[in-house]
Amino acid sequence: MQETFLTRAPRHHANLLQVLQSYYQLTKPRIILLLLITTAAGMWLAAKGSVDPQLLLITLIGGATASASANTINCLYDRDIDYVMERTRHRPLPSGRVQPRDALVFAIGLAVFSFTLLTLGANLLSALLAMAGIVFYVLVYTHWLKRHSTQNIVIGGAAGAIPPLVGWAAVTNDLGWPAWVLFAIVFVWTPPHFWALAMMIRDDYAKVGVPMLPVVEGEQTTSWQIWLYTLLLLPVTLLLAFPLQVAGVVYTGAAFLLGAVFIQKAWALWQDSSNRTLARSLFKFSIFYLMLLSAALVVDSLPVFQPLTQQFAYQWSALLSAIPMLAGI
Repeated sequence: MQETFLTRAPRHHANLLQVLQSYYQLTKPRIILLLLITTAAGMWLAAKGSVDPQLLLITLIGGATASASANTINCLYDRDIDYVMERTRHRPLPSGRVQPRDALVFAIGLAVFSFTLLTLGANLLSALLAMAGIVFYVLVYTHWLKRHSTQNIVIGGAAGAIPPLVGWAAVTNDLGWPAWVLFAIVFVWTPPHFWALAMMIRDDYAKVGVPMLPVVEGEQTTSWQIWLYTLLLLPVTLLLAFPLQVAGVVYTGAAFLLGAVFIQKAWALWQDSSNRTLARSLFKFSIFYLMLLSAALVVDSLPVFQPLTQQFAYQWSALLSAIPMLAGI
């Protein structure tokens, strides 16, 4: 019944600007911005603060269009439940402003453009990684996990963790350990970020039968797992400082400070798991957390901070090598 309405709904565009706005909304631009920030952080870390501006622009445009393609297909696949949920029923597809066939053509065009641009302007590895992100987000998360598993966002979070790999690969044409640590940071960050949102809109997910963790296991269990992931996130972020020694005191200080605030907010939510104001606060902070952590990594990678980073790494190594001696080993 709903599908018939969705596919036959008339367009409501009055002019070309409104058409462009509808297609722009299909791409979920706010999500793309955060993904591009992590892409840029990966590039700056790989290039040690000296990124080719042309390569940066090409990689960001290629990454943005790949993410836009994945988000458009996600909107296409979820248009049935989007129509039921209050938060999403006014999106272009459930509202009838864009037809499913047009959205699919748009998504395919974006993916082709992204692959071509990254292959010609960066390298094949970065292009393949961007396409892998689309496939994983659409097939593994949207099609397989989202409507069938409470761990949907945990496993599906791998799709959102691919952009820093794209950024690193665009610069180096390989995938070193620092790139995989960046992947791990975003991967571990995703459950607290998304589960906080799921706690805020739990009733919407319950209405459409999507088994998000707060719906199936309850808010207490969800807030407990959020806290555990925030605890894990702090040591994962510090791997860039030691043992990899590619980040210095600026990034390390930011990782400690931001991680401590994240943990405190997650603890407060666990103590009062039904408080949606606390869930909203955690969700909003998680966005700023990833943005500021990425910014700190960029600042730390700048050439002016390289001597400080090297000195920091030396002090870390000296401190850790002294621990067995102090313990009498």
